[in-house]
Amino acid sequence: MVDELAEEGLDLDLIGKELDAELDPFDLVCHVAFGAKPLTRKERANNVRKRDIFNQHGDKARAVLDALLDKYADEGVLNLDDSNILQINPFSHMVTPIELMRAFGKKADYQQAIHDLQKALYEESA
Repeated sequence: MVDELAEEGLDLDLIGKELDAELDPFDLVCHVAFGAKPLTRKERANNVRKRDIFNQHGDKARAVLDALLDKYADEGVLNLDDSNILQINPFSHMVTPIELMRAFGKKADYQQAIHDLQKALYEESA
């Protein structure tokens, strides 16, 4: 969607800078198009942490999910489901990407946890 809007001449990064906020593209579009109150990426990440939805995972898996939330909050990473993200900071200082995925069990378990993380970012807080 972000690419399609850019092709139509709507630069979300430029609009975000004009609003002087670190907004997720979803919040930016909802704010501009519908007047919805936007949440910053940091607010979205903190909402996920408050709900503690990843307590079924072990310590190493939770550390990976927490680092992904930090990366999302700081940089607005949109491709959390791309396993190549495990090859860059801070993950590259932990262990190998394969070992990080194994912390979740199988690769499918890792992918499900990432899907759950992305879903949780956009759920309404209670």
